Amino acid sequence: MQAFAELLDRLVLTPARNGKLRLIVDYFRATPDPDRGLALAAITGDLDIPSVKPAMLRALVMERMDAVLFAYSYDYVGDLAETVSLVWPASEEAAEANSIRLSEAVAQLRSAGRADGPAVLVRLLDRMTISERFATIKLVTGGLRIGVSARLAKQALADFGGVDVTEIEELWHGLKPPYRELFGWLTGKTGKPKLLAAAPFRPVMLSNPVQDGDLEKIDPADYAAEWKWDGIRVQAVAEKGVRRLYSRTGDDISGAFPDLVEAMAFEAALDGELLVGHPPEHTGTFSDLQQRLNRKTVPTKLVGQYPVFVRCYDILREGKEDTRALPFMERRKRLEALVATLDPSRFDLSPIVPFDGWATLDALRHAPPHPVIEGVMLKRLDSAYVPGRPKGPWFKWKRDPHVVDAVLMYAQRGHGKRSSFYSDFTFGVWSGPEDAPVLVPVGKAYFGFTDEELRLLDKYVRDNTVERFGPVRSVRAESKHGLVLEIAFEGLARSKRHRSGVAMRFPRISRLRWDKPANEADRIETLQAMLD
Repeated sequence: MQAFAELLDRLVLTPARNGKLRLIVDYFRATPDPDRGLALAAITGDLDIPSVKPAMLRALVMERMDAVLFAYSYDYVGDLAETVSLVWPASEEAAEANSIRLSEAVAQLRSAGRADGPAVLVRLLDRMTISERFATIKLVTGGLRIGVSARLAKQALADFGGVDVTEIEELWHGLKPPYRELFGWLTGKTGKPKLLAAAPFRPVMLSNPVQDGDLEKIDPADYAAEWKWDGIRVQAVAEKGVRRLYSRTGDDISGAFPDLVEAMAFEAALDGELLVGHPPEHTGTFSDLQQRLNRKTVPTKLVGQYPVFVRCYDILREGKEDTRALPFMERRKRLEALVATLDPSRFDLSPIVPFDGWATLDALRHAPPHPVIEGVMLKRLDSAYVPGRPKGPWFKWKRDPHVVDAVLMYAQRGHGKRSSFYSDFTFGVWSGPEDAPVLVPVGKAYFGFTDEELRLLDKYVRDNTVERFGPVRSVRAESKHGLVLEIAFEGLARSKRHRSGVAMRFPRISRLRWDKPANEADRIETLQAMLD
């Protein structure tokens, strides 16, 4: 357990991607089975320990220290696992015990039920050091927050075994923790595992953003253009009687969209954009789609209110044939023929956008025919479907972001390496009469600023706090005193859940407006005009 705890500590403190990869690869090399496989499952989110929940942790620690003192400690530290691991009373048993293995801890926790789960966890925490307690609590709560995605973990596996990451991704859904057969292959002890899973995920092809000078190097005649819709990229796979819907990262999201899965009456693997609405006349906003996302199951009422469909971009497999090596236009012809046979309320075709030059396409990009379009895609006519992000075949040319000036209203501590800084900021715009305006919150942002700007923001929050609500601080924000933030965002939608009536898509702080008086920030009417 100590080795896994050290890995988590070092990953939290290592911001660089390559540094994180080296740490994980070194851990795989130094750690035997099944511990390294369980660590991999924890990092990728595939390790479930249902017997312990965060509320149970709070109850256990409250039995061992004053509730007010714990609340102050949690407020200061900003992370539940870190707080509990630090305040948990030290025991003689922990000083005398040998470090418990990760596999032993997981076995005890997974074999425990809801009734004896707390007692099992207490026995483990009493035997552990602070760092081991931190790692164990992260395990049981299921949120490591170490800056490592499932994709990065798979890349570390590929580096460890000297194989291409696409081989890992294509095998992934047929494997289970602790991945003995996978590590056996990567260490050369056994052969490559057979792909036994029906309807597997296939690594997606990604595009590169158009940069200055890119369009000057390519011929418009060599590319097709499509609209870039504001949904989520998905892969719909139906093979051998099995139907699955995957996100772009390979997560199986079928449970949240049973209505769509039921309509997958084909033998193929399709790539496309998941959207809400009734094609082709009505396409809902990303806010509508969010009502269905991140759910293991979905109520019947939501299915009716927010029906989903796939706007198809590509075909990766048709019947028993892998079509990814075919040129884009050949795949396009096959896709057109297949989509024509499918339920039109669940599957439609992404239209080709005609253009005669980059200037024409640029004008279309700035004034698309639908508000849910966020730009255009460029796809080379002869391009194969290549996993990853190859330079040249596909480009995305997004619309310029919207920008408004808003006033900082609330701040909250971050997590991980940001746990000692106020790094999550809620901002608002003015509403009401001109002579007595009030601020209404319109969004929350936690990136877009540099490390130096974060330090300045943190100091401003501490110097201008007027109220505290647990981990949240209310910042002085008046017409004659307040910090104006320039907020860039990708889109806007109406929202009944927000007091302002609007919800921003991907808001970020693009500039700190120290020079601008708070009363000159934008009004809610500015955002409403964007919606209209």
